Amino acid sequence: MRAIVHDVYGPPDVLRLDEIDQPVPGGGEVLLRVHAAGVDQGVWHLMAGMPYAIRAAGFGLRAPKQRVRGMDVAGRVEAVGPGVTRFRPGDEVYGTCAGSFAEYACAKEDELAPRPARLTPEQAAVVTISASTALQALRAGRLEPGLRVLVIGASGGVGTYAVQLAKALGAAHVTGVCSGAKADLVRSLGADEVLDYTREDPTDGTRRYDLVLDIAGNRPLGRLRRALTPRGSLVIVGGETDGRWIGGNDRQLRALLLSPFVRHRLRGLASVPRPEDLRVLGELIESGSLTPTVDRTYPLAEVADAIRRLREGQVRGKIAIRVEGPGRPSSQ
Repeated sequence: MRAIVHDVYGPPDVLRLDEIDQPVPGGGEVLLRVHAAGVDQGVWHLMAGMPYAIRAAGFGLRAPKQRVRGMDVAGRVEAVGPGVTRFRPGDEVYGTCAGSFAEYACAKEDELAPRPARLTPEQAAVVTISASTALQALRAGRLEPGLRVLVIGASGGVGTYAVQLAKALGAAHVTGVCSGAKADLVRSLGADEVLDYTREDPTDGTRRYDLVLDIAGNRPLGRLRRALTPRGSLVIVGGETDGRWIGGNDRQLRALLLSPFVRHRLRGLASVPRPEDLRVLGELIESGSLTPTVDRTYPLAEVADAIRRLREGQVRGKIAIRVEGPGRPSSQ
């Protein structure tokens, strides 16, 4: 089968399209014919091996243990391994797996769900990681109906879901922060107010929110706290810096250490997709309360270009990879 592989850590240039053996499903796994895959910041981190903490976490100290990148996936079940009871060949599913930038991939049964009928494979392939992160961030911030929510980074992969989920879960007022060029997108997602960070500072203290989500930002904790009500909650989701050892995660650590000594509730988020989250997200998608935003779709051979675009910071929502191969001609 064709797959995007890399044998060393580095920039997108280390990725190449190659022919490798098709995987075989083990116990509790299914073999997927991959229709589409999603691109997120985690893909870049695992490709680059940065920050170094990723390598120490078991992904390979000197070289990647997993040659094929990609986690978000949508596809058709081709075969099932021993013990699988929820799916059978022919089922259309979405979720996560190891190595979705390939024509075939194996996934654990409990990391998949039936693909919502109203989504294309490309839309379904960009849901799980980013939408689960947004959902868990709102839960960590103890979102309740009637609260005022600020989403910093509202036009990105996680942010576009966070705006929609906050409204669907009962937030009284949702303010999205993005560049002026993306304001129309954030409004279309249901934001009650949109702030252009190039013209206004959302943390200048003139507005106060019950819950602030800071997504992949780098604002100091002190400034973020200025945007909170006296008992408000701050949830830091990711953080992109050039730190070699822990990247932008230092703010999350400092938030956890500071939280017991202040009235604000400060949290950092380490998100992991969960089966129960897929169920909740699927229900919201089917009801029309949650819709993926696909900025652009690339063919499998151009994964490196997709990652470069993601890192440029110009993406509106998510990037999808359409996996082309025998029996699936391109529709682009």
